[in-house]
Amino acid sequence: MTATETEIIKGLRKQSPTAQQQLLELYGSSVWTQVVRLIPQVQDAEEVYQDIFIKVFENIMLYNEARASLKTWISRIAYNESVSFLRRSHQDLIYLEDNERKAEAISETEIEKILGKPDEEVVQLLQTAIRHLQPDEQAIITMFYYDEMSLKEIAEITDSIPMTIASKLCRTRKKLCKIIKDIKS
Repeated sequence: MTATETEIIKGLRKQSPTAQQQLLELYGSSVWTQVVRLIPQVQDAEEVYQDIFIKVFENIMLYNEARASLKTWISRIAYNESVSFLRRSHQDLIYLEDNERKAEAISETEIEKILGKPDEEVVQLLQTAIRHLQPDEQAIITMFYYDEMSLKEIAEITDSIPMTIASKLCRTRKKLCKIIKDIKS
């Protein structure tokens, strides 16, 4: 942890507006990016973003430096708030539970063929397909591919273990391919 983070945490624990502003300057843009990738409606994303930092400021006393970095702790709050919002909003999502076998039947070769060399069309299809995943699957995909987080970091944020995240990532990639195939046909 940097000296700056340590000072910010001390200030936050004293409810210093200056420390709150410093924290927003330090992590605000990365949290905003994390939220907006899951919640594309700006007005909704702004509401969730605000809720995240309110929770951070209210719960800073619970932050444990030994358990996670400040950034990871804030990312966990952002993940939980974003997924909770998506679940509450009752968006029309395609849950592929009925088609699980069809998704599972997709081979790694087929995944690479569909996702391997993302051109503009594939990127558009991916963005559409991601919206059809369950909220927690959306979050894992965006953290891994867009935010380039490690399995360990994602596991910490989602309160899981890296092996579970790897397994879920594999299943979710297959679901994405199935959705893309369905969109194309």
